[in-house]
Amino acid sequence: MTEQPLDRAARIEHRFNALFAEYFDTLGTALDAPAFSRFTPDCVGLLRDLSLRGGKRMRVVLLHEAARLVTAEPVDGLDAAALSIELLQTHGLVHDDLIDDSATRRGGPTTYYAYRGRFPGRPRAALGLTVLAGDLALALSLRVLLEAELPVAVRQAMVEVQTRAATDTFVGQIADLERDFTAAVPDAEMLHDVADHKTARYSVLAPMRLGLLAAGAEPGAHEDELRRYARLVGICGQMRDDWLDLFGDEGTTGKPTGGDIREGRHTYTVVRLLSAVSGSERDFVDRALGDPACTPETIAEIRAIGERAGVADRMRADMRQYAERARLVAQGWRPRWREDAVAFFELLPRWSVERSA
Repeated sequence: MTEQPLDRAARIEHRFNALFAEYFDTLGTALDAPAFSRFTPDCVGLLRDLSLRGGKRMRVVLLHEAARLVTAEPVDGLDAAALSIELLQTHGLVHDDLIDDSATRRGGPTTYYAYRGRFPGRPRAALGLTVLAGDLALALSLRVLLEAELPVAVRQAMVEVQTRAATDTFVGQIADLERDFTAAVPDAEMLHDVADHKTARYSVLAPMRLGLLAAGAEPGAHEDELRRYARLVGICGQMRDDWLDLFGDEGTTGKPTGGDIREGRHTYTVVRLLSAVSGSERDFVDRALGDPACTPETIAEIRAIGERAGVADRMRADMRQYAERARLVAQGWRPRWREDAVAFFELLPRWSVERSA
């Protein structure tokens, strides 16, 4: 019986989790740290904890399915590429949580708050160690590729993919912060550009490029359609994340709702909310926006306002629209690429929306 795409994804996730745990178990002996250092293994332990604590590993699945577009045979280099992808993700989580001053991630403490707990009287040390922990994860994401037993040309191409993905993500993070400094409410195209740089290029485009490279294909020959698919899926993903911040379930997301309201961030949800309400309800939202002391009760009322105004439902409709556009891009990959892998890329956008929204 043919394995279904989501069953295949679950198998890839399970195998990778074991590989990731094994990687961290041996990392301590691979780092050339001074013998006296206790902070280094502690840092590795915090990165391990965050990295292994949840996550659907969809970037890893995308990597494997991209290789599967070309061949169903085992492909060298996928394990190293998968480790690189998830280490870059760990880097992003550490720094995102520091930027957002988030206390929890995936149902546990963020790296920043873990360090704050370790050094309650040394806030600068906690801050510095958090930055360095994220930097270490980024360096390891490149080192794991440099040490992979692959042809030099493939290894170099993979490092280039990840370096460009990291650069694009940093630019996206900068633009994400800049967006909230503008007086005007951002338009859809600005939000899409931020989502493309901040999310799509490292979460979708880079894994697909790496998988094709590992399988012996040349991603550059399909650059336009890969970028188009990645951008659409990235927009879906950012919309979903923004939707979850107000309308999601804290037990599922692993962090409190309303963070974007408290930070005064002009996300997809906040922009849609501001355009949908008026009068006293708009005044209520405006007063809460950017107030770090905003109470859970206030967030619950804003959520209710958004639901009454149809914001939650319209955002679901938007996500499904972009998911359908991504599906149509993937559909165009027939008959050039393998049927079962194309079917996965057709299914992924809508599935990613429906599973959480």
